[in-house]
Amino acid sequence: MGYSAEVIRRARQRLEQAKADRQSQQQQKLQQAYDRVPRLQEIDRLLRQTMAQAARAAFTQGGDIQAMMNRIKEENLTLQREREQLIAEHFAPGFLEETPLCPKCGGSGYVGSAMCQCMQELCRQEQRKELTLLHMGTETFESFRLDVYPDRFDADMGVNIRTLMQKTYQSCWSYAHNFTENAGNLLFSGSTGLGKTFLSACIARTVADKGYSVVYESATHLFSRMEQAKFGGDEEAKAHVQRYQACDLLIVDDLGTEMGGQFTVSALYSLLNDRLLSGKPMIISTNLNAQEFARRYSPQIASRLEGSFKRLFFLGDDIRVKKNWEN
Repeated sequence: MGYSAEVIRRARQRLEQAKADRQSQQQQKLQQAYDRVPRLQEIDRLLRQTMAQAARAAFTQGGDIQAMMNRIKEENLTLQREREQLIAEHFAPGFLEETPLCPKCGGSGYVGSAMCQCMQELCRQEQRKELTLLHMGTETFESFRLDVYPDRFDADMGVNIRTLMQKTYQSCWSYAHNFTENAGNLLFSGSTGLGKTFLSACIARTVADKGYSVVYESATHLFSRMEQAKFGGDEEAKAHVQRYQACDLLIVDDLGTEMGGQFTVSALYSLLNDRLLSGKPMIISTNLNAQEFARRYSPQIASRLEGSFKRLFFLGDDIRVKKNWEN
């Protein structure tokens, strides 16, 4: 799972803040204990002194060093026993117990060279924030409504529309919930207002919740940023392009609605080629059919989409218009 450098940076920042908050809370508890039982503060001061004495004794030349170390150790143990007794008498069990932020990594975020589960969860949370679709609402598979699709036969496709959309929904659900880095590619094909964006959003959120890095972008924004990165030297745009190339799942919404031109054709070919060669999954939604793809872009691009993407068809009446009528 390839999280972007920005996602990891923000996750680390949150982890450091959580550690600082934990330390602050512990210090507040300790101060409360000192205020309530002043002898505890004196004991902690003496313990620090014995530790310093032990350090000095280790470098002392001459004299009976072992006897000195034994005496310091005994003083230390006596103070620790008194401290434990005072805490037991005046506070609830565990009041001053210092527990690490994470029992597995101690709050470092890593176990050896592997990312700890606590860090992975923070990365997942930050990854969700990166989905540009979040402002659109709360699309979920559970809120998908099959009843908005007409229960009638489509002569052109030779299928019942609602039956087809049930299969499309099931394919999307299965893709999202069983997603792996080798999940393959989907092409959502159909007219405006038939649920392509809705189900794309459901997949994006589900896959991101599984811990994979997801980039969801409209075709208009995607090609605009690619152009800015190439010709404008825009560092932010370059960072976006790197995310398009490196993320576990790239979702391009409304391909065909962007401004056309030679750069768009070249950029789309390069993006498709790079991700197909690296085996990184993509989802593309479009209103164009295969013939329109070949005319607008190129036969090579149409061939790649036809040969490397599983096409899911969306049929019916404009859902947004129907919902407005219902309201």
